[in-house]
Amino acid sequence: MNLTTTAQPGTGARRTAAPGASAHQPASAGVPGYLLLAIGYMSFLAIDQMHWWRLKADYSFGWLVPPFVAYLLFERWTRLRAGPSSVVPGVDASRWEPILNLAAGGVFLIGLALFAMGALYRAGSGPTQPGSLALAVGFSLMFPAMTFLSLPTGPGRLEIVRLVLFPSLVWLISAPLVSAVENALSLFLLRKVVAVVFFAFDFFGYPLIREGNVLMLPHGQVGVADACSGIRSLTGCLFAGSFLAAAFLGRMWQKVLLVGLAMGLAFLTNLARSLFLTGWAYAHGSQAIEGTLHDVTGYAVLGLTSLGLFGILPLFRRSFWARWAG
Repeated sequence: MNLTTTAQPGTGARRTAAPGASAHQPASAGVPGYLLLAIGYMSFLAIDQMHWWRLKADYSFGWLVPPFVAYLLFERWTRLRAGPSSVVPGVDASRWEPILNLAAGGVFLIGLALFAMGALYRAGSGPTQPGSLALAVGFSLMFPAMTFLSLPTGPGRLEIVRLVLFPSLVWLISAPLVSAVENALSLFLLRKVVAVVFFAFDFFGYPLIREGNVLMLPHGQVGVADACSGIRSLTGCLFAGSFLAAAFLGRMWQKVLLVGLAMGLAFLTNLARSLFLTGWAYAHGSQAIEGTLHDVTGYAVLGLTSLGLFGILPLFRRSFWARWAG
């Protein structure tokens, strides 16, 4: 009698298969339909959001979203094709599978409805902020849900869903917020920055006059037009932190913590930028910070935050120290 043996992934053990049994998992025979469908949805999202990436400087980092998503999908393609058999099961959720299936079905239907609403809105009115946001929210709900529903029951389904979280949720970062939310967030950040800058200059004996969100200097004023609120650096660094967390970290708490640190670093570096620009305007006049200096310091915030995040990564995984040391 002929027997075939196959090696278990990640172990030295071998498994004996019955005569006529295939040594390959059925899921790896071809590309799962949900992946092809998701790629089609993401292509439509990219075409829709390109309008905002060109129009709004705050979302210019969006041009990096498609290649970064493509890189992660390529890197995880084998595991996504093979399904749960390619990953080490995490939390045993077998007893909750009927409830999880029902929840995933509901999430998928809600996401599909939102995506359809956004598509109809775009077809009737062209690119709009509410329409683009509805498309992004709808897809972020649909992709994880249809991934879960397309996988065979058993352990490992949630681990496969974790592999598609970044390709699903990153489109929320690159999509434009509705004007009311964006303005409220920008105003909140601006007030915090202005308050800290005013306190710092007053503490060190440099007199300023604060009128709302405007600082009156001896040689002009610094306000909304001169010192950014930080919304651009916040969204850009949020994207950078999310990608680094998805690409290099495995545990969910590590990913959440790194994204939180990215937002904190973005606020601190933008605050340092505002202090520098205000000090430069204090010494040379408010017109001295317009143009090149203003833009260069803005991009420096993104660069410094990205370098800071790279420096933080070894704190989560000690193997990075040896790898980066050569």
